[in-house]
Amino acid sequence: MGLLLLLSGCANNTSTNNSSAETNEKVEAQPKQGGELTYALATSPDSLDPHRSGLAVAVRAFRTIFDSLVVQESDNSIKPWLATEWTVSEDGKSYTFKLREDVTFHDGTPFNAEAVKYSFDRIIDPKTQARNSVALLRPYESSEVLDEYTIKINLSTPSSAFLSNLSQAMLGIVSPKAAEKFGDQFGRNPVGTGPYKFVSWTENADIVVEKNNEYQWGPSIVENKEVPYLDKITFKIIPEEATRIGSVQSGQVLAAETVPPQNIVSLKNDPKNQLLQVNTIGLPYTLFFNQRKEPWNDVRARKAVQLSVDVDAIVKTLYLNTYSRAWSPLTPGILGYDKSLEDRNSVDLDTANELLDELGYVKGKDGIRVKDGKPLTLNYVDGTPNREKRNDIAVIIQQQLKKIGIKVEINITKDIASVVQQNADYDLYGNSQVNSDPNALRAFYHTTTPQEEATIKRLGGGSNPELDELLEEGTVESDPAKRAEIYKKVQQKIIDEAWIIPIYVFPYTVAATKTVDGIKFDPLGYPLFNDVTIK
Repeated sequence: MGLLLLLSGCANNTSTNNSSAETNEKVEAQPKQGGELTYALATSPDSLDPHRSGLAVAVRAFRTIFDSLVVQESDNSIKPWLATEWTVSEDGKSYTFKLREDVTFHDGTPFNAEAVKYSFDRIIDPKTQARNSVALLRPYESSEVLDEYTIKINLSTPSSAFLSNLSQAMLGIVSPKAAEKFGDQFGRNPVGTGPYKFVSWTENADIVVEKNNEYQWGPSIVENKEVPYLDKITFKIIPEEATRIGSVQSGQVLAAETVPPQNIVSLKNDPKNQLLQVNTIGLPYTLFFNQRKEPWNDVRARKAVQLSVDVDAIVKTLYLNTYSRAWSPLTPGILGYDKSLEDRNSVDLDTANELLDELGYVKGKDGIRVKDGKPLTLNYVDGTPNREKRNDIAVIIQQQLKKIGIKVEINITKDIASVVQQNADYDLYGNSQVNSDPNALRAFYHTTTPQEEATIKRLGGGSNPELDELLEEGTVESDPAKRAEIYKKVQQKIIDEAWIIPIYVFPYTVAATKTVDGIKFDPLGYPLFNDVTIK
C-alpha cells in the first residue's frame, strides 16, 4: 500500500497524468451520500405542528419536515418554492399563486391548492389553538381554489409583510389527510412535503427524521434541491449546556446548538471541531412588564425599573460580551431598526428613586418600599430549563432592584402556558421571537380584542391608541422607506413609555466536528440540512 501511494503521488506530479488528477478531483467533489447527523438541541420542542408551535427550537426540527410557498433570500427578496409564481391585486388584498404540480406529501397524498387552503384555514380556526402562525398569517381572511394548482388568497387589509411571512416555517403546508387523522396529536405525527420525513419522537430524549427519497423541490437558498445526502438526522435533546457541548468534544454527537459563551473562544481554535455562528433577526430577548397589574400600569413604576436594570453588566457578566446588548424592540438587520436608541438610556438610580417616591412608596427599615402596608414586590417569572442563562438574568435583576427598594420574587416554572399565557400571573417576563419583518411588533404591542385576550393573553397587555395607529400604518404601507420611518416611531414610543427592557440579541451558534460539512442557515438564522454531508 505504501509503495502504491508513493507511485500514485509521483504519477500525479507528472504532466502526463493531469486528466487522471482532474478525474480524481471530480470524484472527491461529489458529496458523500448516507450517514446520520446527530444534532443536539438546547431544549425540547413544544410541538412539531408548525401551526401550533411557539418555540424557535421546534422550528429547527420541523423545518426539515415542512416546506413553504415561498422563500426569502438574504437580500430580503422573495423567490418561488412550492409556489412557482404569483400576482397581487391592485388593492393589495388578494394574492393568486400558481403551485408546483410535482409535489407529494410524505403520506403519498398530492400537494395542491386544496392543501394550501386547508393549512391556512386550519391556522385561523380557533379549534387549532394556533400560536405564532396565526399572527404571521394575519390579515388572512379566506382562500379560493381556482383550479387544482391555483389558489387565490384574500386579505382583510393590504399587508407588506405577507409574502415574507409566508416564507416562514410556521406557515408550512401540512398534509390535510394526516392533520385530520391525528387531530390534536398531529404535532407528534407531523406530515409535510419537506426533505426529511418524521420517524419518531421520544419525550425529552430525541427526535428522528429520515431522508425523503421523493424530494425534488428544494428552495433557492440551498445548493442541493433534491434528495438529501444524509440518511437521517437525530435531534438529541440535551438541556444542560456543559453536557451538550461536551458531547460534541467527546464525539457522542456531531453537532450541538447554543454554544455557551465560555466555549466560543476555545472552539474557534479547536483543531477537531468548528464553530458556526449567525445573528438571528426579529425581536431580541426582551423583558415585558405586565401592565394589567399595579403599579406596572403606571409609566413611572416601569421607568423606575428601566433606569435601575444595568443591562450592560448582565451581558458582560453572563455572556462575556459574546452576545450584543439590545436597545430596541427590534434587532439590528431588520427593516426600520432605530440605531438612535442605542446608548439612549443609562442607569440612573436617583431618578428611579424619585419616581417611586412620587408613587407613594416609602422605604422601610429593611430597605423594601411599602405603600398602604404592602411591600413593593415584583413577580419575575421565567421558564425551565435555564435556556441561554435566562434564570441567571432574574437573579442579577433581583439584586439590582433591591437597591431602589423593590423586592423581586423569582418564579421559575415549567408551565409557562398556564402562568403567562392563560393567567397573566407575572409582573415581568422575558421572551424573544425570530421574525423577518417589523410587522412582528403588531402581535406584541397592538391592543388586543376581548376575544383575543380570552384565548391567549398577549405579553404585557398594554394599550395605546397612537401606537395602534402606527402599527396599522406599518402593515399596509408599501414604500419600504416610509415603513422604516413608521417603525422607528413605534420603537421610540415603546422605549419612551418603558413597556419593555430589551436585554440581548441572540447569536445562534453551533459547535460541530470537522467531519460535518454543509450546514447552512436561512436569513432568520435557522439551520438547513439539505446540503449536509459527513466526511
